[in-house]
Amino acid sequence: MGVVVQNIERADRAIIDGLAECGVATVHEAQGRKGLLAAYMRPIYSGARLAASAVTISAPPCDNWMVHVAIEQLQDGDILVLAPTSPSDAGYFGDLLATSAQARGCKGLIIDAGVRDVADLTQMKFPVWSKAIFAQGTVKETLGSVNVPIVCANELVNPGDIIVADDDGVCVVRREEAAAVLEASQKRVANEESKRKRLAAGELGLDIYGMREKLKEKGLKYV
Repeated sequence: MGVVVQNIERADRAIIDGLAECGVATVHEAQGRKGLLAAYMRPIYSGARLAASAVTISAPPCDNWMVHVAIEQLQDGDILVLAPTSPSDAGYFGDLLATSAQARGCKGLIIDAGVRDVADLTQMKFPVWSKAIFAQGTVKETLGSVNVPIVCANELVNPGDIIVADDDGVCVVRREEAAAVLEASQKRVANEESKRKRLAAGELGLDIYGMREKLKEKGLKYV
C-alpha cells in the first residue's frame, strides 16, 4: 500500500467512445460474457451511459484520503474506480469531490462502497455506480494506493482498462483487448438490428433462431 502510479496506458479515445455507444449488455456478450461487475452495482440516477479509462483506487474502509490523491492523476475522459480493502458502505464521495473530479475531466465514479449527496450529483450530471447510498462519513488517516490492480465488485480492474456503464450495470474491458471487443460489439449491434426488423415484421424468434428442430429433439410436444 501507499503507491501512486502516475503514468498509465490508456486506449484510443475512438475505441472508448465506440464501446460507449454499444452499451454494457452488448459489450459483455461480445467479449465472451465476461467482465461484469456484481449485480448490486447500481447507478444513482437512470439514463447515464459512458465508457472511460479506469483510474483505480485501493482504499481502506471508511477512509477517502486516496480519492483526493487519485483526482490529481485524472486525465480528461477517465473514470474513478474504487475498491475498499475491507467491506464498507460508508459515503466515500459526494458533491465536493465530484466538483473537483469534473474539473479534471472525470466522467464518473464506480465504487464498491457508498456515495452520498446524490441529489447534488444528479443535478451535476455526475454519474455514479455504487454498492450503497449512505450518508456515513469517512476519515483521512490511512494510506491506500492509486493506479494499481484492484478487485471491484468481484471483477479485476487494471488501471487503464475501459469501464462501460449504463442502466444495465458495469462492465470492464481489458485495455489490450479493447479494439477487438469493439469490433465484435459492433458486429453484434448490426446483427441485432437485422433481427429487430424481422421481429417487428412479425417473424418469430422460433424461426429466426432455428429453434424448432432442437425443441423437437428435446421432446417438446404441441397438443
